[in-house]
Amino acid sequence: MKVIYEGTLNSSGQSVRIVPLSLAQLDDILALQQFVTETLENKAVLEPLSREQFQYILEGKGLVIGAFADDQLIAFRALMEPPVDEDGHLGRDIGLTEEELLDVIYQEISNVHPDYRGNGLQKTLAQWIMKELELLDKQYKYVCCTVAPFNIPSLKDKFAQGMEIAALKEKYGNRLRYIFVKELDKDNSKENWEFTTLRMDDTAGQQKLLAQGWRGIRMENREGVQWVDFRKNAAQG
Repeated sequence: MKVIYEGTLNSSGQSVRIVPLSLAQLDDILALQQFVTETLENKAVLEPLSREQFQYILEGKGLVIGAFADDQLIAFRALMEPPVDEDGHLGRDIGLTEEELLDVIYQEISNVHPDYRGNGLQKTLAQWIMKELELLDKQYKYVCCTVAPFNIPSLKDKFAQGMEIAALKEKYGNRLRYIFVKELDKDNSKENWEFTTLRMDDTAGQQKLLAQGWRGIRMENREGVQWVDFRKNAAQG
């Protein structure tokens, strides 16, 4: 089995290795997802994948990598190529054309066993799955995902990867979700930005900004209130 990364857990000193997962680990993936879901205080923040969805990914429509401590799967992260004809395609939510939908891959679920949190596994898996993405036969231009407002760990994870909020709307049975995107081949270094900020609980205000072309780029807790910072190319007016 190909080993992507080897290291040591800060919390226990155990060795950890990250490898691409296959159908042979499907039951282990589902068992970990179920355990993580059961431990969540607010289960609405997580959208678990079904066995069929994981099978679809593992049969060539994406990528799953996992972290093992000894022989136990303790964390995993998944990317999935969505069917273009699916209802609610995230590419449509952020204004991509039908042709551009073929260039989209979703950053799907990320799970870390509660006993192994605090070791930076989510961040490490994010770094390595994006490296593995570059090695796939098919090249993608957009990585998209959804995150619930106030799911602070997941929001921090997405911003740390350089992903941006491009929309805020109801998904998955009327659940409010930020829709994040990362444009893999875009160079923003020469843009002339203007900035603004809004409270995270100001849903209507954020939706208005996003409809005008602003993108959410970071979040900050200011005196107990979560704020989202937005930017827009000044040339957009």
